[in-house]
Amino acid sequence: MSAADAPMTSSGRPYDEISRDWRAANLRPLWESALAHKVREGGPAPHHWKWKVVRPLIDDAMKVTNPAAVERRVLTLTDPDAVGGPGSTSTNLATGFQILLPGEKARPHRHTMNALRFVVEGKGASTVVDGKDCPMEEGDLVITPGWTWHEHIHRGSAPIIWLDALDAPLHRYFGTDVFEPGPAHDMPDVAEDAAFAFPNIVPELGEPATPYSPVFRYPWGAASAAVRAAPKWKDGSRRVRYVNPVNGGPTMPLMDCYLVQIDRGTETVRFRTTANAVCFVCDGRGTTKVGEDAIAWETRDVFSLPHGNWITHKADETATLFLVTDRDALRRLDLLKEQYGNEF
Repeated sequence: MSAADAPMTSSGRPYDEISRDWRAANLRPLWESALAHKVREGGPAPHHWKWKVVRPLIDDAMKVTNPAAVERRVLTLTDPDAVGGPGSTSTNLATGFQILLPGEKARPHRHTMNALRFVVEGKGASTVVDGKDCPMEEGDLVITPGWTWHEHIHRGSAPIIWLDALDAPLHRYFGTDVFEPGPAHDMPDVAEDAAFAFPNIVPELGEPATPYSPVFRYPWGAASAAVRAAPKWKDGSRRVRYVNPVNGGPTMPLMDCYLVQIDRGTETVRFRTTANAVCFVCDGRGTTKVGEDAIAWETRDVFSLPHGNWITHKADETATLFLVTDRDALRRLDLLKEQYGNEF
């Protein structure tokens, strides 16, 4: 449409001409934007990464590169429609499978993003966090909080694979994503894990407490025993939280971790939340409904639980899920809203 044919405004100028002037001045009318106020129903769609599809592709990654060349051998789990942008698995969360072969090392670095490693397959590797050696075996959770030095060393005899999870999308949004390569320097003194090994008793620390857990490794044996002993939660699952033993809060400020057991034949009470989560299936089979989508999962699958959707889980056989979520970050920002069943 030419300027002469464009509808006139009360100013006597064509609307298209006024729009060009706005664009030239880097102004944008909100009423023409998808960001205009509107009622939101539901939430983003979930995504599902099946282990039987992913595992052969991990084998390919072992053959084409090595950590010496690429820093970290990681296949990122990307949802092309995720609100968090490129490289996101779900809003505020990025996950991927990292692989280390026997004898390999991933050199030290640190970054402002919080990260965790949940071991999927193999053993014999260690993550060194601020100088503390954290052995890695299947089901172990190892955290590398923001700005801690960390490196990976594999002394075992077979490949090891773990699930990485980072709050990188949130840092990218805030513009706080900073990276520093090694060698490590200015490392703090860290207490041995033995100091935190006594239930309900923690040491008095000489220095101010860190904003993250001083325990960097959470063994599978302890976590799986704890979830089996847990009473049923309000949604019908058994649920335990990995915590900072000093203050009872999340292991790291912007990511929260849970282990969930769903007994055979149990279907959880439906819930929805403003938080986002990514689930790794430690064992078992079942189905999760996320809004209108149904995900049939089995051992070692990964799937996302984006915010705003009604969610239910059902186990065909007793199943254990590891969940990483931004739940506590939203709670502290007073942005966490949750509903279970018909409660308000």
